[in-house]
Order: sequence, then structure tokens, then C-alpha cells
Amino acid sequence: MDTVITGIYLYSLDMKTQMQQVSLDMNGYEIQLKNLTQVTMFILMGFTEDFDLQVCLFLLFLAIYLFTLIGNLGLVLLVIGDSQLHNPMYYFLSVLSFLDACYSTVVTPKMLVNFLAKNKSISYQSCAAQMLLFVTFGSTESFLLAAMAYDRYVAIYNPLLYSVSMSPKVYVPLIIASYAGGILHATIHTVATFSLSFCGSNEIRHVFCDIPPLLAISCSDTHTNQLLLFYLVGSIEIVTILIVLVSYGFILLAILRMHSAEGRRKVFSTCGAHLTGVSIYHGTILFMYVRPSSSYALEHDMVVSIFYTIVIPMLNPIIYSLRNKDVKQAMKTLLERNCFINK
Repeated sequence: MDTVITGIYLYSLDMKTQMQQVSLDMNGYEIQLKNLTQVTMFILMGFTEDFDLQVCLFLLFLAIYLFTLIGNLGLVLLVIGDSQLHNPMYYFLSVLSFLDACYSTVVTPKMLVNFLAKNKSISYQSCAAQMLLFVTFGSTESFLLAAMAYDRYVAIYNPLLYSVSMSPKVYVPLIIASYAGGILHATIHTVATFSLSFCGSNEIRHVFCDIPPLLAISCSDTHTNQLLLFYLVGSIEIVTILIVLVSYGFILLAILRMHSAEGRRKVFSTCGAHLTGVSIYHGTILFMYVRPSSSYALEHDMVVSIFYTIVIPMLNPIIYSLRNKDVKQAMKTLLERNCFINK
């Protein structure tokens, strides 16, 4: 009888301990839920709170944005409208110009509004969409610059077979593959970033939803995201820069074999613009993303990211048009035609 009573007593103690443990777990879970209130809106802090300086920056970046749209979309229309520019080199250039116009449009309009608006907020979904788009266009541009280097190699190394080697069956898949690579890369980073928890500050010390400033305000462990950023961007940079270097290595060999000074000058004029664009673009990307996370300084990096998302798209039409004889001739013909029509 004593054994039965003792067994019932021990059983009741065990049940009480389990109930207390469940109660503690539930309380801890409730506290955790309260602390992990999910952010539904971000605030883009921008450069400064000085209104006079914001007005000056608004006017500056508005002028840059308008020039970017006019220059890049004008170059696209020029390539479409002039039959002399209907070859793979200028098709690639028109796609690059379209990318630059889109790249700048993803970031600049929202930034311009925030310069003058008191409410600098951006919704969670809009922030994710902005990141997806600007990483897509940025990554696509990296792949496209590599494809353009290969195109220049084919044109210079074996010019007689250029139209065959770079037929639509070749350059169209290269353009499609560039976009596919850009979309895939952007999707990976966007999903990885917005799978994190944002439960503390919702203030992004930036003018748009870039990856490093979002990682900086996350309350989750971002070590995997930082590794993903470093290795994925690093891999893309290594592959695309390697393609550019190998292509221009063969181009240099072709130049050394040329006996005509005029031929060498023409090669340098067509390749110099592309090399300039590649150097500026990849230099800023490497500085921005392919480095240890401990060296990130958000205020300094904000200026660098503004350079490659807003300033470089403005520079590309200048680089590729002023140093290209065919583009300048097409512009001259278009202007003369319009003047003749007006008369």
C-alpha cells in the first residue's frame, strides 16, 4: 500500500515539474515574440539632414539622371535607327545603354524624392524589389561587359569571319545568358537578405536598399550572408574579369602582328572605350563588395555605391560615343537629316 502511495506521489511531482517547464517555455516564447517584432517599413537616412544641402544634391542628381536617360536611351535609338550600326558590337552597346538607364532609374527617383520629402520611408516589399532590380541590372552589366570583350576579340583577331562567328545565334544567347545570370544572382541575395529578421532599428544609413546597410541593421546572424556576398560577387568578378583579360591578351597579340599604324589606331579607338568602362565599373564593385565585412564603413561606402549606380551610367554614353568614330558619324548624320527636314 505504501509503495502505491509513493508511486502516485512521485508521478504527481513529475507531472507538476513538466507543467512548470511547459509554462516557462511558453513564457519565454512570448517574450521572444515581443522582442522580435518584424519591421514592415524602412527609413532611408540618406546623406545629410541639412535641407539646403539636400536641395543642392537634389538639383545635382536630377541633372545627372536626366543626362543619363537622354544619353543612354538616345544611344539605344541611334543604334536602332542607323543601319550602319546594325552589327553585334553596337547591339551589345545598346543593351548596355538600356541596362544603365534601368539601373539608374531603380535608385535615383526614390533618392530625389527623399531629398525633399520629410517622410523618407520605403515599404518592406518595395525595399526588396529595389534590391532585386538593382542587383539584377548590376550583375547583368558585369556579364555583358565580359561578352563585349569576347566580341571585340572575335572582331579583331579574325575580322573576315566576324559576321559568321558573331551571328545572331551567338550574340543573342550571350545577351540572354547575361540577363539570366543577373536575375539568378539577384534572387539569391534578395532571398538571403530578406530571410533575416529586422527587429531593432529600421533606419538604413543609405539612399537605397543596398545589401551591406541592410545586413548592418539585422538582428539575425549575418555571417552566412556576408560570406555569400563575398564569395558570389568575388566569383562573378573573377570570371568576368578573367574573360576580359584573356580576350584583350589575344587582342594585344593581334595588334603586335599588325604592320599598319592606321589599323592599330583603329583597334585602340574601338577597344579603349570598352577598357575604360570595364576598369571604372569593376574597380568600384571590387572595392564595394569583395572585402572583409570588418572594413565596411557605411558613410564612405554610400558615396562609392552612388558612384557606380548613378555616376557610371552617366559616364558610359560619353565613353562609348565620344571615342567611337561610327557613333559620332551616326549622330552627325541624324542631326544633318533633322536640320534638312526642318528647313
